[in-house]
Amino acid sequence: MLRLLSCKLWERVNGGINIGPLSCAQSSGFHSSQSYFAPRSFFGVEDFLDDDNSRPYTYQKEKKSKNPNKHVSFKQRTVAYMEPFTLDVFISKRFVSASITHRVTSKQVAVAGTNSKDIKAVLKSRSDILACLAVGRILADRAREADVYTASYTPRERDKFEGKIRAVVQSLIDSGIDIKVFLD
Repeated sequence: MLRLLSCKLWERVNGGINIGPLSCAQSSGFHSSQSYFAPRSFFGVEDFLDDDNSRPYTYQKEKKSKNPNKHVSFKQRTVAYMEPFTLDVFISKRFVSASITHRVTSKQVAVAGTNSKDIKAVLKSRSDILACLAVGRILADRAREADVYTASYTPRERDKFEGKIRAVVQSLIDSGIDIKVFLD
């Protein structure tokens, strides 16, 4: 506020001449009772008087490209709308879970896992290949109820498309859900 007032006063005195990137603060002269304007120091206390310190420093939440003029291809902009459903498979040492998510709204359309009560009672083991096949069949039934017949699957970086993950995807395909697998 002080900076704003002093710069407005400076513009009035000098007829609207701006001195560029430097901002001005008022200081008084030694040998006269007149006041004059001097360039503001970069390291003085007055640098912090006008700053709004009511909010703590926070990082920007959204990811911004290092190059704001970078071209984003048509495919990158439209792939979420052309193939709106994605399959997510999570396998731990104790459980298997899979879900189909709508990419644009980030809502889960169908979910199945070996940790749920109805599947837990039927299976002998909750993390073997038979459990993965059961999760795939149940997920396919729930996806059909939600009118989802196609989905895309991209494995995580640490996952290989073999074994239990492949069993879940294969059981979905066998149950009538068209899965498009993207392998790098």
